[in-house]
Amino acid sequence: MNLKCLIIDDEPIARQIIENYISEVPYLRLVGTCKNAFEAMQFLQSHVADVMFLDINMPKLSGLNFLRTMKNSSNVIITSAYPEFAIEGFELSVTDYLLKPFSFERFLQAVMKIQKQKSVVKTTTASNQVDNDFIFIKNDKKLIKLDFSSIDYIEAYGNYIKLHAESMILVPQALSVFLEKLPTQFVRIHKSYIVNFNKLKLIEGNRLMLKNDIDLPIGRSYKKGIAGKINN
Repeated sequence: MNLKCLIIDDEPIARQIIENYISEVPYLRLVGTCKNAFEAMQFLQSHVADVMFLDINMPKLSGLNFLRTMKNSSNVIITSAYPEFAIEGFELSVTDYLLKPFSFERFLQAVMKIQKQKSVVKTTTASNQVDNDFIFIKNDKKLIKLDFSSIDYIEAYGNYIKLHAESMILVPQALSVFLEKLPTQFVRIHKSYIVNFNKLKLIEGNRLMLKNDIDLPIGRSYKKGIAGKINN
């Protein structure tokens, strides 16, 4: 099970160290880096992160105040040079508190706590629709059973998504939320598109083509995730 990671830190060197650590762990995947809490807020409006590595002492909005704006901070690992904020951090239900500079071994220890939590959740929800070959889609007053294999790609459309399968289905849901319901062959390639990688025909530059010759753009921030999928 891959964990999507977001780094929030105003120090370039600190971000680079964490990026390097993430690259050493097979089940971690970096999905974004932010220099401050406001960038992170914007990022999280259209992306999902399983793990956030959060600095405390940042301009404009501190890491702790950022945490107070969140509904769930259980998957946050604080990375800070200030030990005096540790108690307050744990009161906000963070997973761990890494004191800079921290070793790779200490980093891995913190990450494994979240991996264990996720594994427990996955075991207790084994009957979830993601483990099936299909999903039920609510459309008007009907429930439509849709095989994952029939979906070519999914497109953001305001407060809706368009499911492009044998026909197009309009669903009132955010793209990032719907991605969590999909199996691993579905990959986000752009802020507006998710594709079924089983339908992939070719990738050329910043474009991707499906087997039905549908041509879609690849977002710059999604290239690393696509490369990781190809290399798996």
